[in-house]
Amino acid sequence: MSIDSTAEFEAFYAATFRDVQAFVRRRAHPMLVEEILSETYLVAWRRRADVPAEARAWLFTVARNQMLSAHKGVRRQRDLHVRLSAEPAPQQVEDDAIGVIERLTLQQAWNTLGAGDQEVLALALFEELDAPRAAQVLGCSRTAYAMRLSRARRRLGTALQARAETPTPVTSPTNRVRTTP
Repeated sequence: MSIDSTAEFEAFYAATFRDVQAFVRRRAHPMLVEEILSETYLVAWRRRADVPAEARAWLFTVARNQMLSAHKGVRRQRDLHVRLSAEPAPQQVEDDAIGVIERLTLQQAWNTLGAGDQEVLALALFEELDAPRAAQVLGCSRTAYAMRLSRARRRLGTALQARAETPTPVTSPTNRVRTTP
């Protein structure tokens, strides 16, 4: 896909922005999101003649590279850490106590995973990328991606199983410690 005019780029931007924004928000520090998005679309504008027909995975790759270049060492991993809680839960889940407990269990299990496992799962679950496109984003082969995804799913399943076997503490009004002024 070659973007030849400002109007075509605006349409491209409008069609892709929400997905790229969600991708970046799940990974980057909130104060860096706008900068990373700006840099991502600046690269897209400069390379508009090179944008592939399936631009979503290409933009995820550009955004990921922007995050990686923004930080070094330990900060690099922290910024690529996928924040499961960054996406608000649907209202019906928030109103449903069982749904809230399930979400907390999932979040606790998710937080036990390493950044690599979270990233490979997020590409499949949140970004809904197929294996070739997810592998493109990660810069690895489709086979390597499939193996990483399989291992990450297994580790998440194990973590969920462990969380399910651990009771969730519930605080009721009767067992709260009361302090007097």
